Amino acid sequence: MLTILGAVAATILPLFNISFMLRIRRRKSSNDISLVWTYGIFFCTLAMLPAALLSPDATFKVFGIANFILFSGVVYHVAKYRKAT
Repeated sequence: MLTILGAVAATILPLFNISFMLRIRRRKSSNDISLVWTYGIFFCTLAMLPAALLSPDATFKVFGIANFILFSGVVYHVAKYRKAT
């Protein structure tokens, strides 16, 4: 039961990045989003990805892959909609 719940949560959690990307696109600005936070999270997910790929735990593997792919989209949107100040 806990394994199934964990797998569902691991699949759903990264999907919140989609609404974040859509909000950035709709506003056409990402100036209120910290670059340190954005790249910090990105490099953490990048560092975690090899462990997720090699793990026999399907929940961790699904979360690691989905989070890396979708947060890469967040990084792209933050960089694309960043306005010089």
